Amino acid sequence: MTSSVPDPRDLVRWSDTLSAIARTGMGFTASLYERERYEEVLHVAADIKAAAHDLAEGIETTRETDHFVQEWLDNVGEGVPGYVTPKIAIGAVVGNDDGDILLVQRRESGVWLYPTGWADVGYSPSEVAVKEVEEETGIICEPVRLLSVIDGQRMGFSRFGMYMLLFHCRATGGTLEGHPLETSDVGWFSEDALPEVTAGAQWWGPMAFAAIRGEPVEAGFDSPRSPVWRADS
Repeated sequence: MTSSVPDPRDLVRWSDTLSAIARTGMGFTASLYERERYEEVLHVAADIKAAAHDLAEGIETTRETDHFVQEWLDNVGEGVPGYVTPKIAIGAVVGNDDGDILLVQRRESGVWLYPTGWADVGYSPSEVAVKEVEEETGIICEPVRLLSVIDGQRMGFSRFGMYMLLFHCRATGGTLEGHPLETSDVGWFSEDALPEVTAGAQWWGPMAFAAIRGEPVEAGFDSPRSPVWRADS
């Protein structure tokens, strides 16, 4: 029988899941006994998260885990608001009449990507997509279809639970102008001339440009894993 070292990404996901279960439980119970048990679960989750960091760095260290636990405790709510769920991000694949895609260069990382933003209370997902595009690029657009719903943590571009709703939008007006705080540059790019550092184009590129060309594209989603608690093969 052979054994293998768990992938650090799996360890982080296990840790986040345990902490979410514990924090949700604390939000729905008034029992001090149960709260103590849930806090013990948080300490186990913190140990797993520290082990994940050690594996990722390739060294063995003794990490202080109390800061993980305290951060989680500081975010415990009550009742339904205390139910821990993934954050929701909205992305927009915007095409023009020339078949180009609208990309922004993130100021903090220098990486190019389609416009994205966190979901805002009071807005529908498609409304967030339109708002983010205009705020980040100055371009006015209209949503055409939902392209994909994906788990960002499973895809490896989020360190915490996050779902991405990706929309295909059509540019209808506006003037190209990047947000002064969030972007370093903005521009239109053809499929064969994407910027050198474009995040994740290998998975979203073919789907995005097919949609921009007007080809039929079915909404994509993450298929169930078997078993759920191991990484994709």
